[in-house]
Amino acid sequence: MSDRDHSFYIVDIFIAMNKIERYTHKFENAQDFLDSELEWDGAIRELEIIGEATNYLLKANQIDPTYRRIVDFRNQIIHGYFGIDENIVFDVIKNKLPLYYDDLLELSKRQNIDILEAINTSKKENFGNKNVLNFLNQLVAKIQ
Repeated sequence: MSDRDHSFYIVDIFIAMNKIERYTHKFENAQDFLDSELEWDGAIRELEIIGEATNYLLKANQIDPTYRRIVDFRNQIIHGYFGIDENIVFDVIKNKLPLYYDDLLELSKRQNIDILEAINTSKKENFGNKNVLNFLNQLVAKIQ
């Protein structure tokens, strides 16, 4: 188990979700998304990050065990290689991730998890990425 503060994993998940949203917002169906190599590969990588960070939060008993399905999905993506169903991935991105985002935001508020330090650290780590910096600034506004 990592000694890293749990708030950093939550911010990692938020950033990954934002990247996925930016990569996929223009697609209206799974096939077009799959056919777009860069966006597909980028979103798959960010889904892996979400699953890994979620696994740390589960092990630390920070989130409900029902989120284990996110880790299982990550494992399917990593080990599925060419057997990944683009319709399932598209559904997760368009319908499931927004719910998880809302749940994590609510969890942060309800458990009084201070993610501001993690956000500030992420800003330093992403100082050259305007998209991530803009998102983190918007996130600060949402949690305050």
